[in-house]
Amino acid sequence: MKVFSQKVQIAAAIDKLKAKQLTIGLVPTMGALHQGHLALVKSALNENDVVVVSIFVNPTQFDNNDDLEKYPRTLEGDVALLKTVSENQILVYAPTVEDIYEGHTVSQSFDFDGLEFEMEGKFRTGHFDGVGTVVKRFFEIVKPHRAYFGEKDFQQLAIIKKLVEKHRIPVKIIGCPIHRETNGLAMSSRNTRLKPEYKKAAPFIYKTLKTAKEKFGTKSASKITEWVEKEFANHNLLKLEYFIIADTKTLKPVKRKSKKSVYRAFIAVYADDIRLIDNIALN
Repeated sequence: MKVFSQKVQIAAAIDKLKAKQLTIGLVPTMGALHQGHLALVKSALNENDVVVVSIFVNPTQFDNNDDLEKYPRTLEGDVALLKTVSENQILVYAPTVEDIYEGHTVSQSFDFDGLEFEMEGKFRTGHFDGVGTVVKRFFEIVKPHRAYFGEKDFQQLAIIKKLVEKHRIPVKIIGCPIHRETNGLAMSSRNTRLKPEYKKAAPFIYKTLKTAKEKFGTKSASKITEWVEKEFANHNLLKLEYFIIADTKTLKPVKRKSKKSVYRAFIAVYADDIRLIDNIALN
């Protein structure tokens, strides 16, 4: 498996593949790969001749320097895991910060039509400018035909679709279902940092989302939100940061349900100092 650390190298390799009329898929990751990432890679391999997996812990999307420092970096293990899927059809691009930012490690400013100010945007200053900057950079370097993102980061997926639309980037964005552990916990690289008691408690998040979905047929969004807040107030380990029922197009919290709209419930929870997010389709 070829691992590239410089954009000039990966760009040259892709040019050769495209000269052979081969299609390129891109799966952007921050590494510490798990089965959820592999599901994205497998989806990409089903629809493309070659898949580029980028592994890059992007400093500009972290508003917490401690979180950036603690984020797991496991390149050797990541490459070994990718080899279990395919040795020949996957290229790994693991750049340095210098290779991506060229000595100027700051975010570009974006206008995502307000999507960036909802949910995660309210709690993580500048996060989506960082995401937009690095994803746009990867699109420019790799020039993929298709790019794959998990629905666990549903807001990020919506923002990347908006990025592509507004900047007229010729790539098809494909959202893939949330991959879960057997206990229902949404797979995340952060899960590896959970202490045993928090790992045991964390499936409560998805259990609560499933019950919220059941209640959505008969209860108002505000009543469901009150119920979720009460459930977490009574939990001795997990601390709720937010629970929001939002329109999937605008990501704005719903005030009154409409049969014409599609809704999702979004949640962010602290398990000790580890921040976990999840969501579920409601209708």
